[in-house]
Amino acid sequence: MKLLGHLVLTFVITGGLAACSQPIQEARPAEEDPPVESPESRNVIANNSFFYYSDLETAWSFYTDTLGFETVADYGFAKILRLARTSYITLVDADAGMDFADAPKTVALALVTDELDQWYEFLVGEGVSMRGSGYSATEGSPHDGFVVVDPEGYYLEFERFNVHPENERFTPLLNGLESLFPPPDSTAKRPPGLGIKATVLWLYSNDVHAMSNFYDDVMGFDLVVDQGWAMIHQSSPSGFIGPVDGARGMHTWTENKAVMVSLLTTDIDGWFADLGDEEDFTLRDSEIGVESRAGARVFVGQDPDGYFIEFDEFFEAEGNETLLETLATTG
Repeated sequence: MKLLGHLVLTFVITGGLAACSQPIQEARPAEEDPPVESPESRNVIANNSFFYYSDLETAWSFYTDTLGFETVADYGFAKILRLARTSYITLVDADAGMDFADAPKTVALALVTDELDQWYEFLVGEGVSMRGSGYSATEGSPHDGFVVVDPEGYYLEFERFNVHPENERFTPLLNGLESLFPPPDSTAKRPPGLGIKATVLWLYSNDVHAMSNFYDDVMGFDLVVDQGWAMIHQSSPSGFIGPVDGARGMHTWTENKAVMVSLLTTDIDGWFADLGDEEDFTLRDSEIGVESRAGARVFVGQDPDGYFIEFDEFFEAEGNETLLETLATTG
């Protein structure tokens, strides 16, 4: 069996991919997916987040032409962009699913970089909207950063984690990662020397410790930073998930959220079998389905704070060529 046929992507569009999917019997022949021997084999090879837009083309232009992120799949209603080695974002037309464009954007995506000062200078020069009064490094701080506001209000936090006791588990992980820079043929405004090393998807919680325990104990994502009110869990080599106390973070907790958590795995069957028995994970689908437009196997559930998590397995299909090639180099 070809390697590309095994690669798996997590993909969250409520009312979109999962809602349109068909029972798995319509997918590839069953013999191409060997039975799961143990849930311990489940894994995540990359992270993805789904953001929803009323004007998808304007958002896409911002992320590609200004920020310089490469589009690795374009399905028309959804576009997947690569941010770091195992970190992706999917920009979605809000009309393709539920009306997420009007839901609270209760999320922030941290883009971890070694070139923080250069990113700030570049983005200010481009007139990109900022949250707050500016940026300056603070001596002795565990991290420095600034927040950019994208065309429809999502927060992008450009951040550098410094050598500090709080980061004693995180720093070695970041030091072992290579930054992702724009491709050589990029025509974006972003200078070629500005890289992204990792991403942290900040999720805002009513009970941050219960949320952190869920991602540690149920999902199996190691806790690598504990700030007391904000945690960071590693879910893939360059992808991290960060539960945050909604009483102290940039956002408060909201019941509805204009975001979906997305995870890439090579064992969608193992995840489905294992999470189906978990009380803290609300499984929305009774079986794994198929979304033919994107060539993906999918299922969706919710974490204890109401964030949707969708698992997708992308197989060889028209439009998936670059995405699968990218995953093959990092998986």
